[in-house]
Amino acid sequence: MVVPNSAPSRAAAVRRLLAVVAVILAMIGGWAAMGSASPGISTAPVPRAVCGAGSLPETSTQGRVPTRDYNDGRAAKGYRCNTVEVGHQGRSGGFKTLRYTDAQGHTCAFYDSTLTVPRDVVSNILSGDGLGVVVLDMSNPAHPRRTANLVSVGMISPHESLLVNARRGLLVGVMGTAATAPGVLDVYDVRTDCRHPKLLSESLDGITGHESGFSPDGRTFYVSGAAGFTLTAVDLTNPRRPHILFTQAGVVYHGLRLSNDGKTMYVANIGSPGLGGITGAGLRILDVSQIQDRVKNPKVPVLSTITWHGSSIPQVAEPFTSKRHKYVLEVDEFVDLFSFSGLADLVHAPVGAARIINVDHPRHPFVVSNIRLKVHEPDQRGGPQFGDPMASFPAQGYAAHYCGMPTRNNPKIAACSMILSGLRFFDIRDVYHPKEVAYFNKPVTAINKLALIPAIGGYAMSQPAWDIARNSVWYTDTNSGFYVVRLTNGVQRLLH
Repeated sequence: MVVPNSAPSRAAAVRRLLAVVAVILAMIGGWAAMGSASPGISTAPVPRAVCGAGSLPETSTQGRVPTRDYNDGRAAKGYRCNTVEVGHQGRSGGFKTLRYTDAQGHTCAFYDSTLTVPRDVVSNILSGDGLGVVVLDMSNPAHPRRTANLVSVGMISPHESLLVNARRGLLVGVMGTAATAPGVLDVYDVRTDCRHPKLLSESLDGITGHESGFSPDGRTFYVSGAAGFTLTAVDLTNPRRPHILFTQAGVVYHGLRLSNDGKTMYVANIGSPGLGGITGAGLRILDVSQIQDRVKNPKVPVLSTITWHGSSIPQVAEPFTSKRHKYVLEVDEFVDLFSFSGLADLVHAPVGAARIINVDHPRHPFVVSNIRLKVHEPDQRGGPQFGDPMASFPAQGYAAHYCGMPTRNNPKIAACSMILSGLRFFDIRDVYHPKEVAYFNKPVTAINKLALIPAIGGYAMSQPAWDIARNSVWYTDTNSGFYVVRLTNGVQRLLH
């Protein structure tokens, strides 16, 4: 339904949770064999951005917010390079920031307001942000106006599943947590008036919730259960009466993205389970043409599976074309939580960050370049930066979470939410040699006492949304809310 506008103990808890997950995974079989790893590609950091007029650049290595900046007040000013803050709303954020313009010309933003229930719930209520998915009227980007909170079951905590389909004007989310939850799937109409979405249906068709994918034509919504070990395809031809087309058990899939014709799926494959944890994390490419074509009892063959050196937890792979070649921009989240046995080993756990993968031939994909910051390097992670606020917390830290591009057709720029390092921008015109061109980071330097789980620092987790006409990007920081950020000093030309 729609509501109108109105440290150490943590590390121990994480280790216990991982142990439970590993046992569950070890009990479930049936995963396809993984392919061989991709050839070695440089994991050196990309060239650092050159900051122009009006910037407040970082004071240490690329991507770092050092302890001294918290102590002397520098961190409170934030860090920006070739960017400027245009607008801000709220005090919380989650995993997705979406942009949509309805049939009447209203432009709206949608974002989930919490990482997991009950995190942030109390502070969201007391701060006035409200629960669930926040709807903003973006008529004036300098002053986003909250018009609704979507608090149907699937929208209270959609985890990473929230997506909007521009062609059909459908906003969809599935109830989920970091592990899994009953897959309550909610479908909203936003085409009529995006400022006040209308609930069209609420069903259990998601089976288990976590991440998702949308066919470009808006007829099929895919739900990846991740730790729920399922992949489900839901028919939304009639959004008031969704029904399941296909489901597969025994897979640990994360983000799902589709080719323009909806027949090829690029899967962030968390990996195969075993007694030693999860191994073989990487990219899996599936043929979903029989689902797209509505073949009865469809088959979904695996076309290829690749891994790469230093992977952590694959999050999502966004398809794009560049100079007539097909690629995906894949991003890993956090560190490899299954590769360490205690907090002292965290410095050795790989940070996957991001990479560009050639998918011209779906049966033979290969990595062409990595997108990494200096803070992701092993020698840095084992040094003084390990002591920076929240740097040693596995669910935050100096790592990555989501990347996005303004278009699938020859994009010149990409933006990645890199958690403690904020939102980072990369020139990807040369896919073999990406380079950093801008960043924006507003770390919280005083603990929010209203939060159930007190947090500090930057917590940039969300997929970014693009306002090309205004040379701007929208994203959320879990600790401080929704931001409108404009590119400056010539970097904005990469949007056009």
